[in-house]
Amino acid sequence: MRRNLEIPQGKRTPLYRFLEILPGFISYGAVILLFILSWLNPVLGAIYLFTLISATLVKAIGVAYRTVQGNEVIKRATRVDWRGRIEDLENPHDSYERLVDSGNNSYHFEEHINNLKMLATMTEQYPKPSKIYHIVIMTAYNEGIEILDPSIKAVEDTTFPNDHIIFVLAYEERGGEAIEQTAEALAKKYHNTFKKFLLVKHPADLPGEVVGKGPNLTYAGQAVAEYVADKHLSVENIIVTSLDSDNHMHPKYLDSVAYEFITHPNRQRLSYQPVSLFTNNIWDAPAPSRVIAVSNSFFNVITTMRPHVLRNFASHSQPLQALEAMNFWSKRTIVEDGHQYWRSLFFFSGDYTVLPIRIPIYQDAVIDTTFWKTLKAQFIQVRRWYYGASDVAYVGSKLFVSKDKRYMPFWQLFPKFLRLLDGHVTLAIMAPIITFGGWVPMIMNVSSHDMVIYNLPNIISIIETIASIGLLITVMVSFSILPKRPAKYRKGRNLLMILQWILMPVTSILYQSIAAYYAQTRLMLGLYMEKFDVTKKIVKQ
Repeated sequence: MRRNLEIPQGKRTPLYRFLEILPGFISYGAVILLFILSWLNPVLGAIYLFTLISATLVKAIGVAYRTVQGNEVIKRATRVDWRGRIEDLENPHDSYERLVDSGNNSYHFEEHINNLKMLATMTEQYPKPSKIYHIVIMTAYNEGIEILDPSIKAVEDTTFPNDHIIFVLAYEERGGEAIEQTAEALAKKYHNTFKKFLLVKHPADLPGEVVGKGPNLTYAGQAVAEYVADKHLSVENIIVTSLDSDNHMHPKYLDSVAYEFITHPNRQRLSYQPVSLFTNNIWDAPAPSRVIAVSNSFFNVITTMRPHVLRNFASHSQPLQALEAMNFWSKRTIVEDGHQYWRSLFFFSGDYTVLPIRIPIYQDAVIDTTFWKTLKAQFIQVRRWYYGASDVAYVGSKLFVSKDKRYMPFWQLFPKFLRLLDGHVTLAIMAPIITFGGWVPMIMNVSSHDMVIYNLPNIISIIETIASIGLLITVMVSFSILPKRPAKYRKGRNLLMILQWILMPVTSILYQSIAAYYAQTRLMLGLYMEKFDVTKKIVKQ
């Protein structure tokens, strides 16, 4: 069956339009239903509200547990000598004999021993570490050298050999003369650092493309694939990592990915997802941006502990052979990272998995030139993320079709579709329902003297207090992921890092609920977001 992986252009089918409307319809309907039930019967409204709030309480407990667990796992994973483990794989038989009784109890060491035993007994050929190459594609629009240079330097400083790294700076023609000059300056500085430093300029206004990162990545991917073919490198032994311009790779990331690539026989049908932590400039960011950055960091920490729901986000790695086969990333969406999961899943007929890499890639929190511009830029960033609701229609259109047109079994895809839909609806509805929902039955029944209705706000407040224990744990753990406080800030800045969390209800409504409703409303009305609004991130001196 021919794989049609792209998002449709122009007029959608009735099914596709229905599925585009569905997330917003449910999100608006969930809030409206609370008012209707409260008007018909305040007890029904209270039951409905308790059901939603109770689900949130259960999730809050799970969040607290996964936050602590995930943070500890990341610490242990980053302490591993991944370069040493990679070198062990070169001659697995001898390494197994040397290490099997060593008594080492470091992170996943027993699994390492089992991997050595497996590779030592394999009859078929596996990729030797010395044959592995990494391609790192970093996209840029109009960022200055002060943003791009540290990101490239972080790749240079990884423990993976630089002579086996091909670095690609993929910049936009629409970025103008400034980015052209910056790209040339960086190419001059790093031309002898890696096996190859490639500059790839993505032309503006190519047909069939949105204005976004996906087309740039794909154009660069095609260019570097030509380089690989010209140099007769083995495409099946090459891993591609996409980076944003502000991404600082942990020194052990590339070795960790290469290790997992070598030790998984199904390696071409895997992608490798690091933990994205928005902490590069966290001490410089204003309080609302800090709250959002840390919250999103912990969401990624939690997700890495739940591999069954893990999808591509921001930076990720995937084999070049697989990327070439599916023509790289989508050129029709501004959320190419999350969409890549579904694109790959359908290409491989469901035989595709995102493997968690418990090594961080550090990103910037949003900072613009003024406080108010920062608040605006932050909203622009999250509304782009939440436009991932567009994948509901993409996935549903490949689910609710006849059996002969499906790319994978119905009951394998249906739970994934429900989780996708539920995730976007929850983003929209929970903050306003938790904050204001307790008052709705009372407002809709002003003349009622029912004590349950009268005390409902207080009851909800008690439940929220219990749930806030999870927030307290998050606050305490947050200090362990923060970089060292810069010398320019006094110790009082630590106190602000605690007090900032009183903004959580406000940021949840403005930067979670409203942003999600914005994206879903655009989909409902057919006002598609086809331009990637670049989030400005300045270096604060």
